[in-house]
Amino acid sequence: MKAAIMGYGVVGGGVGEVLIKNADIIEKKLGEKIEIKYVLDLRDFPGDILEDKLTKNFEDILGDDEVKIVCEAMGGTKPAYDFTKRLLEKGKHVVTSNKELVATYGYELLNTAKEHNANYLFEAAVGGGVPIIRPIWQCLAGNNIKSVYGILNGTTNFILTKMYNEDMPFKEALALAQKLGYAEKDPTADIEGADVCRKTCILASLCFGTHIAPEQVATEGIQNINIRDVAYAKANNCEIKLLGYSEKLDNGKIDAIVSPFFVSKASQIANVSDVFNGIVVNGDMVDEVFFYGRGAGKLPTASACVGDMIDCAMHDEKRKNFGWGERDKDFVQDCKERNTAYYVRGEGNINEVKAVMGDVNFLALQGAPLNEVVFITAKEKEKELDEKLASIKSYEIKAKIRVL
Repeated sequence: MKAAIMGYGVVGGGVGEVLIKNADIIEKKLGEKIEIKYVLDLRDFPGDILEDKLTKNFEDILGDDEVKIVCEAMGGTKPAYDFTKRLLEKGKHVVTSNKELVATYGYELLNTAKEHNANYLFEAAVGGGVPIIRPIWQCLAGNNIKSVYGILNGTTNFILTKMYNEDMPFKEALALAQKLGYAEKDPTADIEGADVCRKTCILASLCFGTHIAPEQVATEGIQNINIRDVAYAKANNCEIKLLGYSEKLDNGKIDAIVSPFFVSKASQIANVSDVFNGIVVNGDMVDEVFFYGRGAGKLPTASACVGDMIDCAMHDEKRKNFGWGERDKDFVQDCKERNTAYYVRGEGNINEVKAVMGDVNFLALQGAPLNEVVFITAKEKEKELDEKLASIKSYEIKAKIRVL
């Protein structure tokens, strides 16, 4: 079966490598080869093993009826959205690692695929090499999914691990991540939470059946995490982790948020370190299922893309029943309505804090300044907690982190 790769960067190059290196294994499983006919990229790759497959013209792929499967590894929404939609309209199967495209236009592209008897698959868009999309859709199909959450970004998890294990300040840890190639030169999408937000949208849409767009999910990154807050977490047998979290509520809506959380060391998710990802799915029949592995990287992500390409080849004549419903702007509950507990660090008078906050758990740290008041609140609506905290005029808040 003939295939094409659009975008020959890290992921696209990895897809080519996997298809060539494991060609015999794939042929045994599939009964035929997946042969790369085109590689679309504006750059030249002299001496590359696929140099003779290179094209700079998308129409070569679109107009070739021999090409049945296309791997989109371009990233972003332009021109990836236009190219993907046109390919699906021609009845070609498309697989992608592009979480921004799926989070933004997933419903529309899945619907286009359905209308033209094609498949649009994106296992690699969440979790990299960690299988999560297919297990949720197929293996856990008999469950009412109650919640899905986890560490969905290896870069931020690496930074937080360095801060926790080596008392490394945030800026130093970020610089090291960039030096090692874990973080981009512009790391904004990672450290401010946009990458996790997109993946959270995809998981929540899949689990709860309605398209959830990034602008519906309250998002906070790790750029304001202070080494002092890490010290308090450590002293209280917790870690700080950036989580993408979504939960089905009793009122029919969902709670979806991206935020740093204090997480107890007793939790599996707290022990996911370095660049690894960990995802917890909670179903009414299966209880908790935990998925763990490398969330990014050339070959792990390419492995997921190639898995989808094989799936498309197996379902060439009959498309998979896969997708979710259109967006409902009221489906996601306002994050300020969520019940939560906060870790709060600030400076002020402890008696005034007690008078307003009531029964909270005060934390101590050896060598802390006398006026430093740190506590974990009881669980209540965020808007009510915020109002209480704002009313303590003598108390200057330095940090607020949600507690899982």
